Amino acid sequence: MKKTYNIAIDGPAGAGKSTIARRVAEKLGFVYVDTGAMYRAMALYFLRKGFDLKDEDKVGKACREISVDIRYENGEQQVLLNEENVSGLIRTEEVGNAASAISAYPAVRAALLELQRTLARTSDVIMDGRDIGTLVLPEADCKIYLTASTKVRAVRRYKELEEKGMVCSLEEIERDIIERDNRDMNREIAPLTQAEDAVYLDASAMTIDQVVEKIIALARERGLEQ
Repeated sequence: MKKTYNIAIDGPAGAGKSTIARRVAEKLGFVYVDTGAMYRAMALYFLRKGFDLKDEDKVGKACREISVDIRYENGEQQVLLNEENVSGLIRTEEVGNAASAISAYPAVRAALLELQRTLARTSDVIMDGRDIGTLVLPEADCKIYLTASTKVRAVRRYKELEEKGMVCSLEEIERDIIERDNRDMNREIAPLTQAEDAVYLDASAMTIDQVVEKIIALARERGLEQ
């Protein structure tokens, strides 16, 4: 059986991980696993149910009621929450902040960990998140820590929301990003940190295409077959 090749991309919110990982996957013919979308789907469930996200015990017990799956239709990733396609419902700021909050809970992380590892064992994957290289796929063939300044990340998010016709404040978005960074980096369980063997890549002054090509080059340096 041919060994699968795994690429892990970690980094803070808004660094462009999902967009870049998706493009790398397309170029290499890999499966893209958006772990953030999986956490967002769980967060959507709790928000819909009106849970107090600070109630770790209740959130943890409710994980047994939740099934999250990733499927591909016509090459596009679809995120399913209890068999409902929620791909178009999980990209709001509210859901993103809720996902950051619940991702600190061991029960939530355990519920998704095995699915993520199974995908990596059975397919060539590129996976992005907060703890992929340090916890989920510690043996990944290529690890990247992708980041950008808070200002750059805020401007990107502002433009995304503006294009969707949403009224937003650049200053408020940057404050949210700084708060989320602090929360992700200082949580007790699987904090956001750069794996010792990960390549640090600051994309503040790079285009998406430049980052994509850089990651593909790094993967090939680390054993990805041409």
